[in-house]
Amino acid sequence: MYPEELRYTETHEWVRVGDNVAVVGLTDHAQSELGDIVYLELPAAGTEVTAGGEFGVVESVKAASDLYAPLSGEVVGVNDAATGDPALVNRDCYGEGWLVKVELKDPSELENLKTAAEYKEFIGA
Repeated sequence: MYPEELRYTETHEWVRVGDNVAVVGLTDHAQSELGDIVYLELPAAGTEVTAGGEFGVVESVKAASDLYAPLSGEVVGVNDAATGDPALVNRDCYGEGWLVKVELKDPSELENLKTAAEYKEFIGA
């Protein structure tokens, strides 16, 4: 359950890039490990994020965890549906459960992210 067209971080975020905008979400592995997600704190549109820097918080019935930006840029979209219904991330982490959209500052940062095969190896799947 790790789509080949996505890129992945070691902190369990996924990225789908099109037209210099990255859609970012939590991987299936992350949502599964967290359990039922009950709260999301995401940045407002216009916020600058830096690759590897914190950009939000996800809380579940088991734990709270920071979210880390896979790429640098400006947040140009926030998934209000997911903040209103955080369990959407559990139900559809690669679709309607996306978190933010980031306009890329440096597209070459994509080279630092894992392919699906590399991510599966990283998590031992």
